[in-house]
Amino acid sequence: MKKYLLQSIRLTVVLLVLLCGAYPLFLSFAGGFSKGKGEGEKIMSNGKVVGYALIGQSFTKPQYFWGRPSAVSYNAAGSGGSNKAASNPDYEKDVQNRLDTLVKYHPYLKKGEIPADMVTASGSGLDPNISEQGAAIQIKRVAEFRKLDEKTVADLVAQNTEHPLFGLFGPSKVNVLKLNVALDNLKK
Repeated sequence: MKKYLLQSIRLTVVLLVLLCGAYPLFLSFAGGFSKGKGEGEKIMSNGKVVGYALIGQSFTKPQYFWGRPSAVSYNAAGSGGSNKAASNPDYEKDVQNRLDTLVKYHPYLKKGEIPADMVTASGSGLDPNISEQGAAIQIKRVAEFRKLDEKTVADLVAQNTEHPLFGLFGPSKVNVLKLNVALDNLKK
């Protein structure tokens, strides 16, 4: 009994040192090599921080690209999904309202052409990215409201599209905040 108790205490001390000391220090050190130096990648506009690359924001004006819907109003302190099943009547109503809004602002689209990420919230409610298709369906609207050529806006979307790692891992995506900042800077 005494033998096992001493082994347990030693193992607890070793794990405390490793998991509460060495591992957090290693992560802090490794974070220093990331884009944001461990503080998150800040998106700047006119010398001011307008957001972070990994946290979505709400854009509702028609001259901006819209992001993925959020079940938590993009509140990073309370990240989470709606937890409603696809068969839940409230969820179906939310999705239908989002579809109706998209069709209202994009009358050239049929409901079947709208990608799922434009009408369904992500699990975290903070997803900063949309699919390439989600950006493509908005090009015409944004170009019309900004009085820009559609090709100019399409080129900007292409420049802000992040492709899969090594062409294999994950889908292509567009960071909405980065794209909208680039769109604002285009006018200047």
